[in-house]
Amino acid sequence: MPKKKAEGKVLLVFVLTLVFMLVEIVAGYVFGSVALLADGVHMGTHAVAFGITLGAYMLARKWSKDASFSFGTWKVEVLGAYTSAVILGVMAFLVLGEAVLKLIKREGVQYEDALLVAFAGLLINLVSAFVLSHDDEHKHDFNLSAAYLHVIADVLTSLLAIIALLGGKYLGMWYLDPLSGLVGFFVILRWSYSLLKDTAQILLDREMASPLVKELIERIEKDNTSKVQDIHLLRVHYDKYACILSVMTTEDRSVDYYIKRLEGMDSLVHTTIEIKYCPNRKLTH
Repeated sequence: MPKKKAEGKVLLVFVLTLVFMLVEIVAGYVFGSVALLADGVHMGTHAVAFGITLGAYMLARKWSKDASFSFGTWKVEVLGAYTSAVILGVMAFLVLGEAVLKLIKREGVQYEDALLVAFAGLLINLVSAFVLSHDDEHKHDFNLSAAYLHVIADVLTSLLAIIALLGGKYLGMWYLDPLSGLVGFFVILRWSYSLLKDTAQILLDREMASPLVKELIERIEKDNTSKVQDIHLLRVHYDKYACILSVMTTEDRSVDYYIKRLEGMDSLVHTTIEIKYCPNRKLTH
């Protein structure tokens, strides 16, 4: 599927999610429903994800030939995700505060109005899921697949808010609304923490624990005449890496010799190799 088509789909879902996120957050405050507020904030986490996905498509197209980016523009997306995760973590505590306050004060909820908004939110999420639900496309587009999973998660949280509001209206279980908010707090916080952890590792180039490092060393040193003295691994896309190697060898080897030893490692898209020829040096592995 052309990237332009995927971008159009994500743009539509992004606009729908962003607009109704604002509706649910405002309605949650006005109608006194923490469940609605939590669902709105959770939609916000995914609106951010859609915005990042959309930005990735746009920047990749705009700067695809810009040589000033040594390893491409992917980390622009990562930086945006990291910043968004920080903001969403703060918003999660906002939901927590509202839920605790509601449990203490036991303020009333305008159930009819809140339910109307909650059902409308569920409808928006179902429409978004339909827009993105093309299995064959997901197999070839990581961003589109991730966006689809975010929408499915929003469908589930919308259902949780509706159940809490129905329980309060018809069964008198008023506490379901703030409890639903507490559940929303943990869901949002967990998503935010996970995103912070993943993006921070990428931004700090913390890649040396990757099994790819061990495989690189084993391939280079397999001839027993070469020794990896220094190695640096940099992630330049979701599953693509650049590698800088310093190799000591007791034989007169060329760079092409080592490049061939790394053939078949599809995740490597850029390799720089420095060779130190030491014919009288004893290597230890």
